[in-house]
Order: sequence, then C-alpha cells, then structure tokens
Amino acid sequence: MTAPFPVASLGPELTSPLILALPKGRILSECGPLLARAGVVPAPDYEDEDSRRLRFPTDDPLLDVVRVRPFDVATFVAFGAAHIGICGADVLMEFDYPEVYAPLDLGIGRCRVSVAEPRETAGSDDPSRWSRVRVATKYPNIARRHYASRGIHAEVVHLNGAMELAPGLGLCRLIVDLVQTGSTLRANGLVETETIAEVTSRLIVNRTALKTQPEAVGAWIARFRKALEGGAGA
Repeated sequence: MTAPFPVASLGPELTSPLILALPKGRILSECGPLLARAGVVPAPDYEDEDSRRLRFPTDDPLLDVVRVRPFDVATFVAFGAAHIGICGADVLMEFDYPEVYAPLDLGIGRCRVSVAEPRETAGSDDPSRWSRVRVATKYPNIARRHYASRGIHAEVVHLNGAMELAPGLGLCRLIVDLVQTGSTLRANGLVETETIAEVTSRLIVNRTALKTQPEAVGAWIARFRKALEGGAGA
C-alpha cells in the first residue's frame, strides 16, 4: 500500500532526524488521530506512560519523537533541542518565546485559562477598585499581564499544582489556572469568575530550524496542515 505521505528527498540540509516534541498526558492521547493522518507512526511504547524511554523512533528515519512535560515543549523547541512540537496556547502565552513560530492551530486540547475564587466570596467585591491582589498560579506572567492591564498589581504565589487548595488555606484571594470542565474547581468550593483566554494546542517550530532546514521543516508543516484538512468534519 502506498504511504499517504511519501518521504521527500530532503537533500543535504538534513543529516540527522528532526525531533518532534509531544506533551505527556491528556493531549498526547488527543494527538493520536492527527499524528496518524500526518503519517507519523512512533514506536508503540511512546503512549505508555510507564515507559522509561523518552525518545522514540518513528517509521520515518528522518523523524524522532520525544515525550516531555506539556510546559516544557515550547522550551525544547525554543532552544533548538526539538525542531517542531505540539504545545498548548497557554504555554506559548506564558513564555512568549520569540524563537517559536506557531503556524497551525490544531484544534485539540481545548480548555481555558480562567480566574477562580471561593464560591462564598465571588462577586462580593468590585475588582475595578482593587490596587493589588494575591494570586496563586503556575502562570505568573499571564496573571501579572492580565491584572497589570487593569492597573492592578498581582502578587503571585507560584504553585505547580493543588492550586484549588490555596484560597481556602489563606494563601491567596484567587487563582489563575487551566480549566477544562471545572469539576475540580467545584469539588473544592471554587467558581470561575473570568476567562482570560481560550486555549487549543498548536503546531510550533523553531524559527532557526525553519530558516536553515526549510524543506524538511516546511514539509512537516505541510503534512500537518493536510492532516487537519483531512480531519475536518470527521
């Protein structure tokens, strides 16, 4: 059977495999159908969260896959450790790496960056009157920019997890966090009071790699674009 995406002759510009960085967790499973349509077939254990291996060959000798934390995908690509990646828009907003170019919205990993606070205090005060607020979040830059745009100084408590505990334990007034269904917020007595940004996952590339290996990197952008078109309405 003919492969849907024949391997092009990439010439002398590509001497070792390109690296595609994929995020661990929920988005990894959502990537599966898209990767298949793009003709990416990694080694079988790349989806196994118990696998100790982090770099995986694919059936294309010119592409390897690495599996890293979602927050680290953009860093791997920005610093050239990976040439391309799949990354949430929340991470791109937080780090704002100039070395990263995001040509495609993949439409997967849908969620939102939201403000949440305890149910009993929500709406009890007018935020337009605030001069400062203490916020627990893993998105310090997003939180500071959001409140600075309103003339409010955000004192950020940087947490990497268990954000929902922070208001009830007196650590902060509110949180800024990634929300998918809101069930964890509700289970911990919090309510969303504002959406800062809607989030989907993007295909990202290293700008230098795109300039120095335009045929190889550009070919993968084209393959993912075609895969998106093929999945429309599916």
